[in-house]
Amino acid sequence: MDTRLNFHANPVGAKYLKYLVSAGRSVMESSLPDVTQQLVALRISQINGCGYCIDMHTKDATAAGETSVRLHLVAAWREATVFTDAERAALELAEQGTRIADAAGGVPDEVWANAAKHYDEDQLAALLGLLAVMNALNRLNVVAQQPAGSYQPGQFG
Repeated sequence: MDTRLNFHANPVGAKYLKYLVSAGRSVMESSLPDVTQQLVALRISQINGCGYCIDMHTKDATAAGETSVRLHLVAAWREATVFTDAERAALELAEQGTRIADAAGGVPDEVWANAAKHYDEDQLAALLGLLAVMNALNRLNVVAQQPAGSYQPGQFG
């Protein structure tokens, strides 16, 4: 598959990516655990069908020491016993926030309350920021048909 638009080579696209990635850095620099960030980014990308981001976050998580069992079970996290209660709360919030159009009332209060039991306000802000950035990046990659498979761990710093 060939990409429809190389965002990195296009002046407008490159500028947009620069600001979007900059927003994402605030999440990476937060106290939200790195493993939670990778699991959430992977799950959002799975839901959105973004092969490029699935490739990226699987490889980055593996390079950071995440197990293949947990990575393979992210798509079925509800039935898996390998995730902590905190990770499960983050994955639920990520799913509900990504599938927001599927729920007439938005993200249910119970989902938010469960996440708030495990994460402080700064970490919740980071989770929401990650949710927003990942959904934006997924949409860019899916619409532009960014091919997956060539990402190298840590490629973007």
